Amino acid sequence: MAQPVAGMQIRLIVPFPSGGPSDIVARPFAELLGDALRSVVIVDNRAGAGGTIGADAAARSSPDGRTLFFATVGTHAINPTLYKSLPYDAVRDFTPIALVAEAPVAIIANPALPASNLGELIALAKRAPGKLSYGSAGNGTPGHLTAEMFKTATAIDIQHVPYKGSAPALSDLLAGRIKIIFDPVQSTLAQVHAGNLWALAISSKARSLALPNVPTIAESGFPGFETTAWWGVFAPAKLPSEMATSLAVRIAKVVNSESFRGKMEPLGVRPTVLTLGDFAEFQRAEIAKWGKAIHDSGVTEIISR
Repeated sequence: MAQPVAGMQIRLIVPFPSGGPSDIVARPFAELLGDALRSVVIVDNRAGAGGTIGADAAARSSPDGRTLFFATVGTHAINPTLYKSLPYDAVRDFTPIALVAEAPVAIIANPALPASNLGELIALAKRAPGKLSYGSAGNGTPGHLTAEMFKTATAIDIQHVPYKGSAPALSDLLAGRIKIIFDPVQSTLAQVHAGNLWALAISSKARSLALPNVPTIAESGFPGFETTAWWGVFAPAKLPSEMATSLAVRIAKVVNSESFRGKMEPLGVRPTVLTLGDFAEFQRAEIAKWGKAIHDSGVTEIISR
């Protein structure tokens, strides 16, 4: 098979800050992809506007294989419904290459919260409707929308405190200024393992290898409940099909490698491969799923203010 991208210096645009949940996945991936392509893959963090700045920069790049985009569930499934207008079209302006990884959203509590499991949290919230607050990395993030879906499923009333990223939300949780956050599991895992925070539940269908003793929301009495944050690689629209196929094959080998799995699984991130047409179909289903969650939560009214 031809390898049209071999030897190139490739820019992988990551639409969130260095050190954040997406960057934690992107950097090991970029290193291994560079090895697989015999190229240099440089991570270019283009943060801002919920991933919109980075996504727009990628969409405007030449479809020559030199620019790839490390898309998130936010940029390519949530934002198309969340924002009234975007400078890019998440489907039309990109070539889907491959899904790379998924991670559940975790419900994480400060130990001062008088609830050590999901049932106790729900009972606490029902005793004092509207009094309990939860933090997230911001309006419209997977954590926020998972929390809103959780509120609907459990018929509880808890108030949202949006932050500008996972780091400040985690900082306030550790300090006790908020008592709960909903955030992708890798952001809080170190603090949970250290005993500084409690993991009450995760949002995926199956338990996480990194937190095997933490139940899922579904098994805690809410069958069918499932959300995951995910990451995948897109190129600008009109990437030549030969190049897209070559990239997809090599990305699949990276994602399936022991090296990548060994870096991701301890973080609670699950390497997951879908390529080309299957990945495009997955994206369309995710846009519909998260779009419903957005409409049900009313978050578009917050964003448009």
